[in-house]
Amino acid sequence: LQKSEASFYDVNAHISHKINDKNSLYLSGYMSKDRFKLNSDTLYRYSDRNLSLKWKHVVNNKLYGVFTGGYSHYGYSISSDINPTEAFNMKFSIQQTNAKVDFSYFPNQKHTINFGLGTIHYKLAPGNMQPEGSESLVAPNELEDEQGLESSIYIGENFELSQNISLYAGVRYSYYQFLGPKDVYIYSPGVSREESSIADTVRYGSGKSIATHHGFEPRFSIRYSLSRSASIKFSYNRMRQYIQMLSNTTAIAPTDTWKLSDSYIQPQIGDQYSIGIYKNLKGNLIELSLEGYYKSMTNSVDFKNSAVLLLNHHIETDVINAQGKAYGVEFLLKKSAGKVNGWISYTYSRSLLKAKNAYSSETVNDGKYYPSSYDKPHAFNFIGNYKFSRRFNFSLNLTYSTGRPITLPLAKYDLGGNPRLYYSERNQFRIPDYFRMDVSINLEGNHKIRKLAHSSWTLAIYNLTGRQNAYSVYFTSKDNKISGYKLSIFGRPIPTITYNFKF
Repeated sequence: LQKSEASFYDVNAHISHKINDKNSLYLSGYMSKDRFKLNSDTLYRYSDRNLSLKWKHVVNNKLYGVFTGGYSHYGYSISSDINPTEAFNMKFSIQQTNAKVDFSYFPNQKHTINFGLGTIHYKLAPGNMQPEGSESLVAPNELEDEQGLESSIYIGENFELSQNISLYAGVRYSYYQFLGPKDVYIYSPGVSREESSIADTVRYGSGKSIATHHGFEPRFSIRYSLSRSASIKFSYNRMRQYIQMLSNTTAIAPTDTWKLSDSYIQPQIGDQYSIGIYKNLKGNLIELSLEGYYKSMTNSVDFKNSAVLLLNHHIETDVINAQGKAYGVEFLLKKSAGKVNGWISYTYSRSLLKAKNAYSSETVNDGKYYPSSYDKPHAFNFIGNYKFSRRFNFSLNLTYSTGRPITLPLAKYDLGGNPRLYYSERNQFRIPDYFRMDVSINLEGNHKIRKLAHSSWTLAIYNLTGRQNAYSVYFTSKDNKISGYKLSIFGRPIPTITYNFKF
């Protein structure tokens, strides 16, 4: 830590202007940059830029529209110069430009109709490795940029059937194109996709459509009021996702990449059903809710064993198609006001995948369901606030969750004089469970109305118990011996002091 360094900044700005009673403008912007270096070795940088402009136009007392244009850019770089002959700089970025228009129409007090259309242009720079310095022997390696265009149109209506029943029904249609310029590899039929099975390469020019995906996304919900303070709600919706995150590492570094749907990687499709019961007590002071959900997923992304995701010119050879399902129950008890307030929540949830394909290299765990990397069955959260006075309050935060799944080496064996490792089935073990306790004390200034600035002080301790929660588990081999390690982040109490003011 003595040889490590870190820095960051965030800038967030928003301005609104009412031109007249029928027209308003809203401009929002956000920018951030982060960098950190551990042990004077590798330097990580990542940044965000977002900008949006909205124009709200009121046509009449029953119809208004919001026109939005937006731009966002995220990128990171990883560099190292500790060894001049191996010095490198690797970059990745993702950029989105979007435009949309949304209308709301109120024909009467019982009907609300929403409709609109939009488009998003994606541009990915999926990886660029360059030598750093004149002594570096690192070979340049750059992946070709990717582009995609997603367009959509939707309509939905909220309708009060009676005093106790309200209904929402809608549908969205999305149309996606994977665009050139791009080299597309053609693989031999009847065999698994491998570099060795590439039969041809087809070049698509700039703006040419390489692959298209489209479909309807219906959604429906119904709410029934059991009484003035209780209700039950059922909903269903289908979602399509044309951009996928590729991550098979637990490294504490911004090394995830994204991939657009193309000829080989299909868009993910999710169908989610949910039902919930909601109850308010003591004049809406206390909220109770119990919700259950089930989600089926088609074309989920998973990876072959030993997949390489960074700077892979044939990423489709390491990505496999999987089916998924997720289900769970969520409980919430919330007290929103009073001297003592806060909430308690508990969730039991599962997230499972199944990869059973025609080729053994594309089949995982013999085609049986296995936990996804996001499967954490138990999650408990408690936040409690106690007001000693109008200016002085205390907060306690408790967080617990099941450890995430992991694949472990179980044995070592010799194959032709070469040592090999035998691994468990995918995600059959778990890292230790996560638990954290945070406390904070907030002291506000006096509540005089006419002041130049209103301020407050916050004293807090993150991870009060100093628990060394394992972020990941990894293994190293040295002198023909395999050793396992648990890596924790902030495994000590972290005190902070914050001064806030507004004017």
